[in-house]
Amino acid sequence: MPQPAKLALADGTVYSGTGFGADGEVFGEVCFNTSMTGYQEILTDPSYCGQIVTMTYPLIGNYGINPEDVESGKLSIRGFVIRELCRAPSNFRSTMSLDEYLRQANVLGIEGIDTRALVRRLRTRGAMTGVLSTVDLDDASLVKKAQSSPTLVGRDLVREVMPAKSFEWTEGLSPLAHFGPTKPAHDGREFHVVAIDYGMKWNILRHLRDLGCRVTVVPGNATAADVKALKPDGVFLSNGPGDPEPLTYAVATIRELLGQVPMFGICLGHQLMGLACGASTYKLKFGHRGGNQPVLNKANGRVEITSQNHGFAIATDTLPSCLEVTHINLNDQTVEGLRHKEFPAFCVQYHPEASAGPHDSSYLFETFRALMTKA
Repeated sequence: MPQPAKLALADGTVYSGTGFGADGEVFGEVCFNTSMTGYQEILTDPSYCGQIVTMTYPLIGNYGINPEDVESGKLSIRGFVIRELCRAPSNFRSTMSLDEYLRQANVLGIEGIDTRALVRRLRTRGAMTGVLSTVDLDDASLVKKAQSSPTLVGRDLVREVMPAKSFEWTEGLSPLAHFGPTKPAHDGREFHVVAIDYGMKWNILRHLRDLGCRVTVVPGNATAADVKALKPDGVFLSNGPGDPEPLTYAVATIRELLGQVPMFGICLGHQLMGLACGASTYKLKFGHRGGNQPVLNKANGRVEITSQNHGFAIATDTLPSCLEVTHINLNDQTVEGLRHKEFPAFCVQYHPEASAGPHDSSYLFETFRALMTKA
């Protein structure tokens, strides 16, 4: 029998639908993603920790779930909101349905609501806290819970998703990822990259391996001494969830490592590098989440179509003189890339490993290798 479910927002709005996946009740920041495909990568992206994600594309689950495309070892997302669930997926790589996958991962989903109305509300009023439930169906009770639930601002969510200990990563990209431009030949040297994991997507690590690197992953709370003890040729700063400003331990580590070894950051890593250099961050109204975000590369004037997932950004008016803006978002002019003028360090707000273009941003990994080669 269909399981009734409700999603209540902190502004008092309630949406009724049908539950799928797990039963229960969760709270989180309700946000939306405009990608037409990639729901499995979205579900397994640790950057969504603490959030209830709404998909704007109406039919979700049509190609099922496969074990090759996951981006982490578990689902950190709080809940999943869609218009229509496909219960009969069709794909030669599929091993289970989306409904089964969420049930096994104990993640709540709701379908059958007007996702267009929900997204318009979030775009107008901004991302807000919500409660998704299959056990409490009283509107007033759910709204009260949503209004009393904590927001993302000021919370350290990285500790919920970072690995417990260091490990070596050995898996490269899938053969399916090699269609496209021919990759430049390398000199054969294997560089050692230490990747600081704040909630990292695994495809980043696959790209680093394909770059000809030996990769050691360390937890996001690793100290500069921990990193230097591994004698890296380069340091990578990963993506991750939530507000960057509470992560003072990460900022201190990055500040100490800057200038000592080439450094490359993505998403949260970009924000943390900015903070380490003296910039500030702020919360965006509803964030950038999707696979079609246009970004201008200021160096060559080209526009890259990028994949993004972030709710915070670096404040342009707080940038110190040591940082140069290399990329900007063409939708709202926010900072999408930075380069340190004195040290071999750069970062981008978007996700080059997600192949939205699909190859528009892959050069960034080659840029990282070039910095290590020069060093």
